[in-house]
Amino acid sequence: MGSPAGIGKREREILTAIVETYISSGEPVGSRTLARSNRESLSAASIRNVMADLADAGYLEQPHTSAGRVPTAQAYRFYVKQLTGEARLSPADESLIQDSLQSSQDLQEFMERSSHVLSLISRGVGVTVSSSAGQRNSLEHVYFQRMADKKVLAVVVTRNGLVRDRVLRMNHDLTIGDLEAAAAYINQNFRGWEMEALRNEIARRVQQERSEYDRLMASVEQLYAQGALATEGAAQTVYVEGAANLVITEQDKERLRQLLATLEEKQRVVELLSAYLDTRQEAVRVVVGLEDAMPHLDNFVLIGTPARVGDEVRGSLAVIGPTRMDYEHTITAVSYIARLFDQLWNEPA
Repeated sequence: MGSPAGIGKREREILTAIVETYISSGEPVGSRTLARSNRESLSAASIRNVMADLADAGYLEQPHTSAGRVPTAQAYRFYVKQLTGEARLSPADESLIQDSLQSSQDLQEFMERSSHVLSLISRGVGVTVSSSAGQRNSLEHVYFQRMADKKVLAVVVTRNGLVRDRVLRMNHDLTIGDLEAAAAYINQNFRGWEMEALRNEIARRVQQERSEYDRLMASVEQLYAQGALATEGAAQTVYVEGAANLVITEQDKERLRQLLATLEEKQRVVELLSAYLDTRQEAVRVVVGLEDAMPHLDNFVLIGTPARVGDEVRGSLAVIGPTRMDYEHTITAVSYIARLFDQLWNEPA
């Protein structure tokens, strides 16, 4: 793999050593530290000159005038590109994954356990999103509440425990009586129906029965048209574990607070993973700095991959953590769990 302009063999090795030393220690790296450990026996002065060049090129920054240097996001991106992908998990980590995941009774349990295992192995936040494709996703009940003129809160509860609430902006105002009648109609006629079949049947009945139940069906039609029964968010279950791992330093406190707020909003987690994990990708993807999707996450890293069963994407597996994380170890763990996921759920019945 080619190196960026200005990064020769010596610069690449020193930059790699700085990144790995900083990941390991968490302390700014000085030239004397590298001089004691470098294989080419370079002097501290020679290393200092290379570090100055790397800083000018945007790969290093100096947090304090008397301190050593720390890698920038650009340095981490460069470092990740140098990884060979040939690392293996330790026997202890392989055993942890196998013991935790192979006994999973279904896809949802596998995903829930995976978020826990990923948080343990990476010391970051384990995040998994499972699609409900192939899972029972039927209606338990729906509830509508009038919030303001032309504004309605719709709450849909499905039998697999998912709850989805959505604020609908209506074209025409509906009274409390209209909403109660619409909810009663849906609950009495469609409890236990699969969501996709339910939506298809309502669309059919709106056309067929409107003349018979004019006012009722007009209310149901408008609620349906505004997405009251849409389940693109509810069709996914999100598991997040390991947020306590992110309590790192005092200066990270505000960004940590913002990340935790993001993780609490499960739909935003889905949006974050969707923004960076392409369902067509084959390898684990590493994204240093998540500011394109969420500006306040610029000093966090996402390492993730789609979870496939054969060619069908059934969810996502990821770790979110600080830029100072063990990239190679985490990439290997995410890849290993993704392969195990495919192996377990792609076996012939």
